Amino acid sequence: MADTLFGVHGAALAIRSQRLAMLASNIANAATPNYKARDIDFSKALADATGNSGKSVDQAAQDAVGYRVPLETSMDGNTVELSTEQNQFAENAIKYRTTLSFLEGRVGTVMQALKGE
Repeated sequence: MADTLFGVHGAALAIRSQRLAMLASNIANAATPNYKARDIDFSKALADATGNSGKSVDQAAQDAVGYRVPLETSMDGNTVELSTEQNQFAENAIKYRTTLSFLEGRVGTVMQALKGE
């Protein structure tokens, strides 16, 4: 029922949430020697989670994790480029909020229908 009511937006919100956590981890480890920046390929994860692959949202997100290739190499082996991570985090946060707003509107509409308004 939730799949038909919310469509792909429930899965999208869950994947965006996991991606926010991963990007935040990258930012937190910007000064950690040999830390490798990771990211979730959102399109791949969403396709796997909502397609016929039979994967759960968590499994689809985990399977879509990859390492970011830095534009410039660092002396300590860290691949986090702070400006890139911050931009990715901000963009993903905006998309997360947009998806959440859509879902809030959908729930509001269902609540009005249930109340008979």
